[in-house]
Amino acid sequence: MIRLRGKRVLVYGMGISGQSASKLLHEQGACVSVYDDENRFSSYFNYQKNPLMQKYDLVVVSPGIKVIGNQLISHFIVAKTPIISELDLGYLFTKGKVIGITGTNGKTTVTSLVGDIFKKAGRKTFVCGNIGLPISSTALQTDKQSLSVCEVSNFQLELSKYFSPDLACVLNLAPDHIDRHGSFDEYVRVKSKILKGRRQKVVLNFDDKITRTLKISKKVLFFSKKLLNKGVFVKNNAIYHNKTKIISLNDIPLFGEKNLENVLAATAIAVSFRIKPNVIKEAIISFKAPPHRLEYLGQVNGADVFDDSKATNISSTLSAINSLGEKGLVLLVGGQNKDCQFDEIFNKNYAFDDIYCFGQAGGEIFECASRYGYSPKLFPTMKSASYFARNNAAAGQKILLAPACASFDEFASYAVRGEVFKEIMFDNFEKIEMQN
Repeated sequence: MIRLRGKRVLVYGMGISGQSASKLLHEQGACVSVYDDENRFSSYFNYQKNPLMQKYDLVVVSPGIKVIGNQLISHFIVAKTPIISELDLGYLFTKGKVIGITGTNGKTTVTSLVGDIFKKAGRKTFVCGNIGLPISSTALQTDKQSLSVCEVSNFQLELSKYFSPDLACVLNLAPDHIDRHGSFDEYVRVKSKILKGRRQKVVLNFDDKITRTLKISKKVLFFSKKLLNKGVFVKNNAIYHNKTKIISLNDIPLFGEKNLENVLAATAIAVSFRIKPNVIKEAIISFKAPPHRLEYLGQVNGADVFDDSKATNISSTLSAINSLGEKGLVLLVGGQNKDCQFDEIFNKNYAFDDIYCFGQAGGEIFECASRYGYSPKLFPTMKSASYFARNNAAAGQKILLAPACASFDEFASYAVRGEVFKEIMFDNFEKIEMQN
């Protein structure tokens, strides 16, 4: 915890994290000013139009603010003004144990499931972080007996100096957000910042070649879909912790290989805190995954429809494809590229029924698929691709929205994209000629 009373503090970035940080700072007696690169926040109380002209004791940066090439952050670094992330601020005021969960894919599902497990075990639990409820909004509600399960993104870790959870879990690492960090190596470095605690417990994915080889000196509990000698693993169609059976795979309500990985990770975190196997099993059986994550929506003209709008990178899209199988698969892919290459989707000779490319990256994806012998179709938007998919759905097909891209060329978020997809596929729209 840090003393803030009377300190001049600037909060940079006024999304939900910045607003939560501002409230915490006010409650601690700080003199708070706020700033955002977008003018729509200029009417906020204590908005500072020109923060370069002011001196501050501390700057708190929201995760949505890009660091590389940021003139304002560079100014504060030169001026030797202390800078921390909103994640740091919330962590410094959080009492009790903290679990930090990061990775390229699966963070929200694992964080939600771990929260359910601990609640079912009777622990006072806060589920926070990148999942939608900033840690700075829950920090002052915690006590020494509570447990905070925090989903942590690379954006939150980028400027982090103090965040050091009692248990850190890295689920997987694959190329993503290269447009933000400049290289995959830098992305991995940022993600690895979660592993800096001296007395920290660590949970890692044995099946992921990068997480398996992260250089740490601590004792690690591995989870794996393969048979291990110890840790959390799959054996005889069930999940085991060492010699103890936790749950049969047939009892897991979540679909697909990547969700099995998520359940293994959550189980490993739970057993690290000595949660009883029957409690873990009950929580898994009753768990409902967050939407837009390989979510089965129903049938259209006999075709099964799946929404994996959260698949915003190549590895997540591949996981979805592998979970469903390529036979009869109609893949909807596109959106805003994050400086990733799409060859890995198309160089495996998958026998797709069809490929619908859309959005800002649609042309690039169309050309890539064509190079590997496919005959994709190109659409200007996800909406137009979805209408076409609905109007041409056939029995036995699997229609999968797994964009491998961000949504921001057309939608405010992956969640909005997924909801629009669902509405188009199942609401009573008339069949129309595709124009947009």
